[in-house]
Amino acid sequence: MIVGLTGGIGSGKSQASKRFAMHRITVVNADIVAREVVVPGSPALQSIAQHFGNQAIETDGNLNRRKLRDIIFKTPTEKQWLETLLHPLINAEIRRQLNASTSLYTILESPLLLETKQYEMVDRILVVDVSEMVQIERASLRDNSDAQKIEAIMETQLSRQERCARAHDIIQNHGSIDELNQQVDKLHELYSELAQLETTSAQ
Repeated sequence: MIVGLTGGIGSGKSQASKRFAMHRITVVNADIVAREVVVPGSPALQSIAQHFGNQAIETDGNLNRRKLRDIIFKTPTEKQWLETLLHPLINAEIRRQLNASTSLYTILESPLLLETKQYEMVDRILVVDVSEMVQIERASLRDNSDAQKIEAIMETQLSRQERCARAHDIIQNHGSIDELNQQVDKLHELYSELAQLETTSAQ
C-alpha cells in the first residue's frame, strides 16, 4: 500500500514523514528525487543549461534553483517546458523507489502530489493541513524568504480547501511537534492494519 503525503509549503510534511520513518516505514521524497535527476553531468541538467543558458547553473555546476524558480514564475511557457522535461524523469525514479520498498506500506512525500499525476501512484492521500498565515510564517523563517515569495509559491499549489477535499486522512498541524507525532502514530496503526488486510486478501 502506498500513501501519498502532501500539504502546502510550510505545512510540516517533512516532520510528519520523519515520524513515519521512525516506525521503519520507507519514505520516498519527490523533492529529493527532483534534485537527483538534475545532478551535475545529468542529461536533464545539460538540457536546462542549453535552454536557459549559464544563468540557470551555479559556478559549482549545480542547478541554480532560485534563479530558475524566478524565471518559471514569471513565464508560464518556460514552466511548461521545464515540467515536460523533468516530470517523466522524476515519475520514473519515484516508481522505481516505490517498487523497491520492503516496508509494510510506503509513504510518497510530495508537495505537488495533487497538482501533478503523482496521485495516480498512491492508494490513499494524507494531507498535512495548516492555516495560510502559519504557512507563510513557517516557510519565511525556514527559507529566509519574504512573505511575497512564499505567497507566490502558494498560488501555484492547490488551495487548502481543495487539498483537504481530496484527502482520505488529514493531520492538523496547528499545534506542537508532539501533537503532530501523536497523529502520525495513530495513522501508522491504521495504515499497518490496512496494509496487512490488503496482503491477506491478496493471498
